[in-house]
Amino acid sequence: MSSPQPILVVEDETGIADAIRYVLAADGFAPVCCSTAADAVREFSAQIPRLAILDVGLPDCSGFELFHRLRAVPGGADVPVLFVTARSDEIDRVAGLEMGADDYISKPFSPRELLARVRAVLRRSGKEAATGASGIAVGPLQLDEERHRVDYHGRAVELSRYEFGILRLLMLKPGRVYTRDELMAKVWTDGTESFDRTIDAHIKSLRAKLKAIEPGVEPVRTVRGSGYALGDELAPK
Repeated sequence: MSSPQPILVVEDETGIADAIRYVLAADGFAPVCCSTAADAVREFSAQIPRLAILDVGLPDCSGFELFHRLRAVPGGADVPVLFVTARSDEIDRVAGLEMGADDYISKPFSPRELLARVRAVLRRSGKEAATGASGIAVGPLQLDEERHRVDYHGRAVELSRYEFGILRLLMLKPGRVYTRDELMAKVWTDGTESFDRTIDAHIKSLRAKLKAIEPGVEPVRTVRGSGYALGDELAPK
């Protein structure tokens, strides 16, 4: 029998921390709970967890600052992170995603919702795109960077420069949601062209080209209020 997967929980509200600990332990995980960033760094360094759940508001520093400190720990950059935010703080949710967090959950939340999000993040983090010397593969999608070529279900797809860049970014982390600002920063090189309507138009064109080959699959999903991600159907099972 495999050992339970350790999950670091950093939450200073005792009631919430106890609820998270209970639901994770009941589902077979091994939660390690901390109420301060200092304790979290110590526990994280002693044992790299499978996932970290970070409250944005902590007594000794912000969850965002803690995120950067954990990323600096050897092996920490590979640990998926789920932020816990206040329902009214949309800016916190957007900031967390832009920093590279894998997901967020807003207070108040149900234990069942938290568990579903934890499972989803772990599934996605276990399905990182297979990469080679010049290519990326996610399910039926094959992207060759050197030849600037994309094949979907064995058929070549003609993409524009920006469509190719968007798809490449989404394929690097299947399921990861990228905001429009992230797409602007990581794909567009000409700042005068990078505005929301341009991104939406390229996403629409990219979807149409992929759906022309496989109409029954949504290749790029829209996460309302957040951004875009590779469609769930394309992630390998």
